Amino acid sequence: MAFNPIDFPVKVNLDACIADKGCTVCVDVCPLDVLAIDPATGKAGMKYDECWYCLPCEKDCPTQAITVNIPYLLR
Repeated sequence: MAFNPIDFPVKVNLDACIADKGCTVCVDVCPLDVLAIDPATGKAGMKYDECWYCLPCEKDCPTQAITVNIPYLLR
């Protein structure tokens, strides 16, 4: 898994993420299965960078812990 602090488009606010309490909404709604729960921290993160910028992870997160940074040319 690629849980490194590199420049992935999906940013997770680890302080706001409640995946360690059982929430898996972002993982469940991602159509590409690029999000996963990091076993070391229990928080959500990207497995690999194949994001389509479709935004359900950001919109459905109950704590607004997810931010999708859409590249300028796709806005």
